[in-house]
Amino acid sequence: MTDRLSGVSAFVAVVEAGGFAAAAERLSLSRSAVGKTIARLEGRLGVRLFHRTTRSLSLTDDGHAFYERCVRALSELEAAEAALDSARREPTGRVRISVPVLLGRRCVAPVLMELASRHPGLEFDVSFTDRPVDLIEEGYDVVVRNGPLPDNTGLTARKLCSQRMTVCAAPSYLAARGRPRRLEDLVDHEAVVYGRAGKIRSWLFPDGHGGVRSPRLSTRIRMDDLEAVADAAVAGRGISWLPCWLISERVRSGALVLLLKDLPALSFETYALWPQSPHLPSRVRVVIDALAERLPRMMD
Repeated sequence: MTDRLSGVSAFVAVVEAGGFAAAAERLSLSRSAVGKTIARLEGRLGVRLFHRTTRSLSLTDDGHAFYERCVRALSELEAAEAALDSARREPTGRVRISVPVLLGRRCVAPVLMELASRHPGLEFDVSFTDRPVDLIEEGYDVVVRNGPLPDNTGLTARKLCSQRMTVCAAPSYLAARGRPRRLEDLVDHEAVVYGRAGKIRSWLFPDGHGGVRSPRLSTRIRMDDLEAVADAAVAGRGISWLPCWLISERVRSGALVLLLKDLPALSFETYALWPQSPHLPSRVRVVIDALAERLPRMMD
């Protein structure tokens, strides 16, 4: 029975990963081992599951029919395991999680380290990246992402926290250039901005009517790392628009001064996303619950 299930899991992984090499990486096996598993499965079933060429791999008609049944069967097995797992007092097993680089390093990682200390049976495989990831395709248990939710009906979402944005600058910059009093004044100042893939993130402010305003900015320094933007602001290189949680210590120490405090502040929502399932494994649930409890306290 174990060999049969192993062959089914490898087959589904090849289909969903789009090839033997990608499936092997996902399963932590060699490409040769995956190929032999599929060959044994085809031999036992007496059918070809894939059309293979040197450049492409596609399912046969028998492969399509078999894949649909395998997915349903594996889903039932996962649900059964999750139901048993949820009854355990102590969560165990590996959790694969993708998090934004800065929020992940500064806020998510400390929560995970606490969980690792509290639950010795938990294992964490954490990827720090700001690129959009395909949660299901890349095999993550949960991802943490900022901003609007992706349009994907195969995912479940839970709000973790809100990140409030604020305008700030160093006392040395304000002494040299003066303090902006209105949003329109920002055009007369140097702005240190976040930009990625050739695009600058606009500074957004609620207009009180359900929309947002975006001021004109004069920019000379653009960076794709918010920590570096904050450091540049501390160095007096210009005015910045940053998450409050990131600069709170710098504000308390006097290294940065908050500006335009009378304006409504924009907030970005942060969510946990995971594949829809009738039962959420306890090892994943404990991570999501801990983040939902701890992250809001770190946002001020």
